[in-house]
Amino acid sequence: MNARPLRSEGEVRRDLAAAFRLAALNGWDDTVYTHLSAGVPGEPGHYLINRFGLLFDEVTAGNLVKVDTAGRVVDGSEAPVNPSGFAIHGAVHAARPDAECVIHLHAPWAVALCALPGGLQPTSQWAMRLHGRLGRHAYEGLALGADEQQRIVAALGGLDGLLLEHHGPLVVGRSVAEAYMLMHILERAAKVQLRARAAAGGAALGVAPALAESTYRQWVGDGSERDGDVEWPALLRRARRLSPGFED
Repeated sequence: MNARPLRSEGEVRRDLAAAFRLAALNGWDDTVYTHLSAGVPGEPGHYLINRFGLLFDEVTAGNLVKVDTAGRVVDGSEAPVNPSGFAIHGAVHAARPDAECVIHLHAPWAVALCALPGGLQPTSQWAMRLHGRLGRHAYEGLALGADEQQRIVAALGGLDGLLLEHHGPLVVGRSVAEAYMLMHILERAAKVQLRARAAAGGAALGVAPALAESTYRQWVGDGSERDGDVEWPALLRRARRLSPGFED
């Protein structure tokens, strides 16, 4: 498989700001809380995150804040940042240099899924993309401590994401586009599962684990095409049309 060319910081800033705007359009935001972050190309240990106090639809490429994995602002802006963004995002970026983007949201259907003991079940084709690819982390209160950081990192391992119990979903991606699409898939799969369970009185039709696994393998193929490769140009057009200004 050929390596992809290194992206510029400007491209990553544009994509991350677009992802914030698209998340807001989807109703995934929680006033000024939760975060999407992305590593800075060519600067190991540095990543971009939202300035604390901004709504998602106020985030732009230019007002993203550059920080290190210890939570220090390194771009000279002295911008305010939320400590929980370091506790979760800094730990994951440090542990997963393969992941350009980390997304942790309080998206309502996925938060509800995080309260179910069985987690995500293969009740839809969307769910099969994440079959066996989500870890779990037990609720410990606000995620701020160094010890919990290590437990989060251990639960994530090399997976695509985590269900933070009673808290919300976390996904990682090799690009902002991939992470965004995985969150899109997770939120849709959670919505289908919860609605199906409610309609069926607590049970929902699923497929056999072997079929779910083979469907996952079909979906990811040989890894040369990532989730988001096809969809992201169209999603950028949507962001430009419905939430202009994010590229400033």
